[in-house]
Amino acid sequence: MTHQVHAFEPPERFVAGTVGPPGERTFFLQARGGGRLVSVALEKVQVSLLAEKLEELLTEAQRRFGVDLPELAPVIGDNEPLDTPVDEEFRVGTLGLAFDVDTATVVIEAIEAGEVGPEVELGDEDDDEDDEDDDEEPDEDLDRLRVRLTPQATRQFIERARRVVNAGRPPCPLCGQPLDPAGHLCPRHNGYHR
Repeated sequence: MTHQVHAFEPPERFVAGTVGPPGERTFFLQARGGGRLVSVALEKVQVSLLAEKLEELLTEAQRRFGVDLPELAPVIGDNEPLDTPVDEEFRVGTLGLAFDVDTATVVIEAIEAGEVGPEVELGDEDDDEDDEDDDEEPDEDLDRLRVRLTPQATRQFIERARRVVNAGRPPCPLCGQPLDPAGHLCPRHNGYHR
């Protein structure tokens, strides 16, 4: 089976966004450039962690390599909805981050979630070398979205990703779980509606 690498180096636009009402949102990373539009689905926690780890990566790049980081702008950047049509290319399983010192850019790679199955192979000790190679092959057969961003574009992505994550349902002040419009059963109120 062939895999695709959707590379945008650099993209015209790279954003995190959602489709659906709060509580039922589907999160996407979307890259546009060169007449192409690629949308990949992922979990809310992945978007939140991606923003957090990108911030750490920029800080580390500044500390280790002396990269000039742009100041946080008080102006809200890209707040437009996702480009349509939002067709899911694949669901993200793994996110990879790197900083390319030669070009002073951040590389983000979203890798398709592989098939998870209860496949267990038992064999002789001589098969151990083959088993190690088999473990690496599935990653090579998975689709990928690769994006290369400047530090400024990375900061803009981080800010938007944080706004998208925080735009969902407000948390319960007692237990921290999301509040539904109809309320929720708060464990701190012994199951009474709040």
